[in-house]
Amino acid sequence: MNSIHPLLLGFLVALGVGLLIGIDRERKKGEGSSREAAGLRTFTLASLSGAVSVAVAGELLLGAAVLGMVVFAGLSYWRARDEDPGLTTETALILTTLLGGLAIREPAFAAGLGVIVAALLVTKSALHRIVLSVLSDEEVRSLLIFAGATLVVLPVLPDHAIGPYGALNLRTIWMVVILVMAVSALGYIAVRLVGARFGLPLAGLASGFISSSATIGAMGTRAETEPELLKPAVAGAMLSSVATVIQLAILIAAISLDTLQAFWLPLALAGGTAILYGGGFTVWALRHTAETHETPGSAFSLRTALIFAAVLAVVLLAAAAAQDWFGEAGVIIAATVAGFADTHSAAISVASLVADKRLTPSFAVLPILAAFTANTVTKTVFALASGGRAFALYVVPGLILMVVVAWIGAFIAGPLRS
Repeated sequence: MNSIHPLLLGFLVALGVGLLIGIDRERKKGEGSSREAAGLRTFTLASLSGAVSVAVAGELLLGAAVLGMVVFAGLSYWRARDEDPGLTTETALILTTLLGGLAIREPAFAAGLGVIVAALLVTKSALHRIVLSVLSDEEVRSLLIFAGATLVVLPVLPDHAIGPYGALNLRTIWMVVILVMAVSALGYIAVRLVGARFGLPLAGLASGFISSSATIGAMGTRAETEPELLKPAVAGAMLSSVATVIQLAILIAAISLDTLQAFWLPLALAGGTAILYGGGFTVWALRHTAETHETPGSAFSLRTALIFAAVLAVVLLAAAAAQDWFGEAGVIIAATVAGFADTHSAAISVASLVADKRLTPSFAVLPILAAFTANTVTKTVFALASGGRAFALYVVPGLILMVVVAWIGAFIAGPLRS
């Protein structure tokens, strides 16, 4: 079967983009003498004119066509200036012409941009309501900070190891800053949507699949700045560990089913403990009815995110130093050191050794447990640093209990006794 000719595909995309944007403008065109000049047919013809320009003479003729649309849009705006119509239709008309030209060279990209433009036009009322009525000044400020951290700072940071022992990667560490802010913002959005008593536990569970440590730090910040949210914040912090256990089981299974078979009881006991502990605090939060007000607050704390990244950098340096001091002292030491930064990477490494027949599944339980325990130490530090004493007094016992039952499970299953 012959594929569609590229030129024909470009014109079809240009036609579709013009129709898609033109439909919205036609519906909002108005009637009578005050109606806007451009509607369905005008936008479709504008898109096709851009496509024809590129197909016939390339970018030079497209520039002339766009210039003509600029003149037409300017005259249209001048004619209706007394009614203060805005520049949306005129700007969309010029952009539609450019998208028509782009469709000849990059039809898929042009189609995607056309859908985005149409969506922005259709959701005008909702966007205006969100910006003017829903978002607070502090939330807009937080959005700008997050955008700057993600789109301005991150791309310019070097993506290679620096510092003592080559342990630090600035881009990776800054990604942690962005992650902490994103997790905190997720919890904030959940609170705005369904209330703190439901939102924080749900956000904690979902965010745990990204980073349980980051989630604990974000929940600690919420608890410290808004003490009335202590119980749901603790629930969110502990439920994030449920996600950690689930993710750990999936990753180990993907690498070595034999390792999962040897480690399933410690995982099950640790996950069950997190569910019961976090679920208990969730029920406690739901029964707490004194909270009747909504505190807008801030979506995240940049200071907390930076502290989190600094703690991670210290942990990475300490881990690299330990590896340098002890050398190749064994899988257990290596897994423990790696566990301070991330349990999953250590567990995957050990499971890979089992898959390569370099370790037995029963022996793999010990280094994975060591990594799990080391990561709990890191989580404890984050809980203390972000949430203060009250938050840590509730969260840390749950984290320790998870570790204890995991070790008990390993002894019951037998690997640690062999």
